[in-house]
Amino acid sequence: MNSKFYIELALKKLGTSQKELAKELGVSPTQVTKWKKGDSMSLEMEERFRSLTGIGDLDPSVVATAGSVEQALKWDRLVQFLAQLAVESAETGYDTVPLIDDLGLLTVSVFECFNSLGIRIPEKLPPEIDFDFDDYSPESEEEYEAVLRENAYSSTIYAAFLGLNDLYGFYAAYISELETNEKITLMGTEAENIGHCLLQLAFAKLNLDPAFANEAKQFQYQTFRDYEHWINVLKSEAWQASVPVRIELMQLVRGDNDEIGNAAERESLGFSSDQIHPDVYMNELLVGMRVIHQVLPAILNKLGLDDFELDTDELKPR
Repeated sequence: MNSKFYIELALKKLGTSQKELAKELGVSPTQVTKWKKGDSMSLEMEERFRSLTGIGDLDPSVVATAGSVEQALKWDRLVQFLAQLAVESAETGYDTVPLIDDLGLLTVSVFECFNSLGIRIPEKLPPEIDFDFDDYSPESEEEYEAVLRENAYSSTIYAAFLGLNDLYGFYAAYISELETNEKITLMGTEAENIGHCLLQLAFAKLNLDPAFANEAKQFQYQTFRDYEHWINVLKSEAWQASVPVRIELMQLVRGDNDEIGNAAERESLGFSSDQIHPDVYMNELLVGMRVIHQVLPAILNKLGLDDFELDTDELKPR
């Protein structure tokens, strides 16, 4: 999908037509059109576009959305700074891996969520949050956070990151173990999306002003519906593999973030080791019933009770 952004940036940078760009690259105009529609390109060609557009290691979608390399760098610094603040305030006992951003895709994901929410990226980063983060120190933390919380863009990102702390903690505590369980096969199922889309869920759980995020309701509806489906797929796969879950997984979608984070923290501290989800009891009952179903006929046969009939009246509550 990055190919269309490379074309957009190259046309803007060179101020040329698609036909002239094709000539510059030594490809056909048809190939340029295919790239513009999202067709993939080789790594070698991507490097040529990076050199041609001067975006360096930045993601082309971020540069295209931000409007320039300069603005893209400012947005990326802001996102990384907010991620650092959020990671430092996590209390679940689990590292929020998506915020550590080893692959450098966090700003891409934030912009994708903004686009889905209908949040317009301004031509320039608002000056009040255009900080030189190199000057940040623990002593200036309160001053920075006060300004960042007042701006709609930075406060939305930060709130989503704080929510992601809780969601990822719950995921790490209760869901990842199911995904790696050898008895459960999730490969190729939609449940694989649960861990990958937690940032979208974090944004969907925010209460945003419709004037700022005019597609928020639709984004929430779609995200919640997807997650409920994915979790039901996971629960179904676990049930078929006779692997009981240890907590109601749908809390991830329907629960309050603070409660979700507290559940993760209790698990990380070992306080939930003696708490068993009803599915575990149900599984034990089912296993016991299956054993009785197999053993009882053998016992009756051993005793020679061929004419035994069950008195169902004795099973009714009194």
